[in-house]
Amino acid sequence: MVTPMFPLGTVLFPHMPLDLRIFEPRYLRLLGDLLEEETKPEFGVVLIERGQEVGGEDQRFSFGTLARINQVSANEQFYFIETVGTERFKVIDWDSEDPYPQAKLERLPDLEWDDNLYPSRVHVEKQVRKTVSFASEFTELRFSADTELSEDPVAAAWQLASMLPMGQLDQMDLLQSESAEELLSQTYDLAVAGEQQLRQMIEKDED
Repeated sequence: MVTPMFPLGTVLFPHMPLDLRIFEPRYLRLLGDLLEEETKPEFGVVLIERGQEVGGEDQRFSFGTLARINQVSANEQFYFIETVGTERFKVIDWDSEDPYPQAKLERLPDLEWDDNLYPSRVHVEKQVRKTVSFASEFTELRFSADTELSEDPVAAAWQLASMLPMGQLDQMDLLQSESAEELLSQTYDLAVAGEQQLRQMIEKDED
């Protein structure tokens, strides 16, 4: 089965929201086709490796997340869609680009939670909130340090990963985690590294 695709300059994690403004003709067509479906409409989101979101002719990563459309609104210029990440996938083969990008996907299962990970989760959460609080003193962030986490432990693990200010390649590494333990471990390492980098920047400025 071929899935409509939306290459973007951002990484979407499972269970996380993604709001989009649609104006390009090909993606307006994609949206129209999806809204004709009876079930919850979904499309694939992949990070653009090289190129731009508008106009096509981009190179894309082959690992991404399905986005389910929850709400659509519009004004005279744009359509606005609210989506949430669902399943991760690997792109098996890119199909037609006409009228919009499409691909054959291998859907991947969500991470499985083990209650033995709760102590690790608490440890990671403490460090993430510390790093985000520190970083928020220097720049505006999407998530605040006091962001409330989901009661679902896997969703909360993805949420902790999303809270961290980090580069897209680091986000791609997290997205490809093969277990909840790996996701938590990598998130912790990135949170510690982020705090250390900020402290080094401050020390450098003070010299």
